[in-house]
Amino acid sequence: MRFATRLNSFASRAEAEWPELKGKPSALQMAARAAKVDGLTDLDLNYPDHVDDNPRELAKKLGDLGLAINGFAMRYYTNPAFKLGAFTHPDLGVRREAIDLTKRGIDAAREAGADLMTIWLGQDGFDYAFQADYDRLWQHEIDGIREVCAHDPDCRISIEYKPNEPRSYSLMPDCATTLLAIREVGAPNLGVTLDFAHVLYADEQPAFAAAMIARHSRLLGVHLNDGYAKRDDGLMVGAVHSVQTIELLRQIRRDGYDGAIYFDTFPDMTGLDPVRECEVNIRTVRRMLRVVERLERDNRLTDAIDRQDAVTSQAILQEAMLAPEA
Repeated sequence: MRFATRLNSFASRAEAEWPELKGKPSALQMAARAAKVDGLTDLDLNYPDHVDDNPRELAKKLGDLGLAINGFAMRYYTNPAFKLGAFTHPDLGVRREAIDLTKRGIDAAREAGADLMTIWLGQDGFDYAFQADYDRLWQHEIDGIREVCAHDPDCRISIEYKPNEPRSYSLMPDCATTLLAIREVGAPNLGVTLDFAHVLYADEQPAFAAAMIARHSRLLGVHLNDGYAKRDDGLMVGAVHSVQTIELLRQIRRDGYDGAIYFDTFPDMTGLDPVRECEVNIRTVRRMLRVVERLERDNRLTDAIDRQDAVTSQAILQEAMLAPEA
């Protein structure tokens, strides 16, 4: 099992790690801190935030720390105009800038030895009724995604959907809409990144979303975290929805997902120790996978699910999680 993490998490409590630091830690400083995490194998890098002019050398430095690059993730902050849309901005020049930035990100990822680019199009949406022509907005989105997919067919492009934030309504708010877009784009290297907290506040059941993705597309990324289904809380894995997390892990295992488990958690929001937080997340997932293994060996669960017998399945699950009664 490969475990990756959000690099910016390791800016949390910077004064404890770098007492003399003035300003924010660099990407390499955060990576060196992340390398202290027992069990961590990979990092995801935000583009262009974390990537300099020599991605190959950056990958080598991370390798020297014992970390691989799972993939890159696009961030559209370099131009303030992107607030009104990246692939969907009303100005063709701004749309072109966003698409070309994404292409450069793909090139940088490939130079660094990675073949996965995650695109979270949070700026593409609307805030008011009568603000946008929805058909035109959708077409711009489809055209932009299709173009970046065609830029390098050997690089996997993964859409991370989210209901809102920063826009009031996102064009890619949920699993069904994202799958509809993927079908319309028609690119073989396109798939989905499922973020647990995003799925919760899209009012979806994570395992069901994963099953639909496997049925109609490809699951290219899994971001584990937790929350209260009202916003993107970025809490530690299993902090609120342990049962749903276990069901998701069981589902993606059954569907053959073989990518990294990525921790998209926010220890920096309240100053948690990021090394300790990440280590606990890894241990939690390993424990949950042992529960999944026990469930998969239990034929009673299969029979109960076949009957849609919720009482029996819950009893079996609780036994697997909490040990049988004495």
